[in-house]
Amino acid sequence: MNNPTITTKTDYKTPSPQARKWKKGIRYTITYVLLIALALFMTGPFLWLLSVSLMPGRNVFSNPPAVFPTFINFGNYAQVWNFMNFPKYIMNTVIITVMGVVFNIILSCMTAYPLAVFRFKGRDMVFTLLIATMIIPSSTAMIVHYLTIQWLNLGNTYLGVVLPAAVSVFNIFLMRQTFLTIPTEIRDSGKMDGASELRIWWQLVLPLVKPGIAVIMLLEVMAFWNNFLWPIVVLDDPEKYPLASALTYLNGQFSYNFGWIAAGTIISVIPIIVVFLFTQRYYMEGLAGAVKG
Repeated sequence: MNNPTITTKTDYKTPSPQARKWKKGIRYTITYVLLIALALFMTGPFLWLLSVSLMPGRNVFSNPPAVFPTFINFGNYAQVWNFMNFPKYIMNTVIITVMGVVFNIILSCMTAYPLAVFRFKGRDMVFTLLIATMIIPSSTAMIVHYLTIQWLNLGNTYLGVVLPAAVSVFNIFLMRQTFLTIPTEIRDSGKMDGASELRIWWQLVLPLVKPGIAVIMLLEVMAFWNNFLWPIVVLDDPEKYPLASALTYLNGQFSYNFGWIAAGTIISVIPIIVVFLFTQRYYMEGLAGAVKG
């Protein structure tokens, strides 16, 4: 007697286009909700600071803190603008920032180019030693920087503020990785036309690494614009203080107006936000190119 063969058939139903559309929509919704929650969490302190600056007379340490203002009043901004000479301090900050950015771009590009292009003995060791210095905290060199600035008679000068941070190892590393992405044929074509190495660097290579330069510009603008402690150490004349250092005038010895501090801080960060909005595309391209290199 033959035993019948029992077969089991499992039906795998292909999801309908409507079901796939619903699943995709739910997945996107959850992703965007999480991203919005993360963005609110990261921008929470800034939103709270903005809220405090727009609500004069309010208890800033209320529970819970007001992330969004319940009413809008620009009284703090008007009062703090009249209390401090903002145009003078902003001009000081612009001078220091422009000097610092120009020094960093030129020195970083000039240092990184031979480390990426030239072949010479000890090149890798020099680069390794440069990278090794990144583990040293910058605060430990403050005394050495101060003594050096005083020895050069650069105390109480803008150059004394800028010079210790005129070049960054991270910027050298970033530009070296960016230069590595440039095809060697470009340099060879310049040599065939009789161009000098400096001309090849200036006219052929630098225009191709604009995203990397934009990253350096953005990072250094943020660093110099928000520089607080070092200008106070170097500058003896408070009239030469940058904006971040000048905001200490809003903090009294026995009392302070936190609404003024919040308004002054918001005024000081507006230029940083504007610069980032105009350079964010180059910023992402520069970081992507550095990682690729």
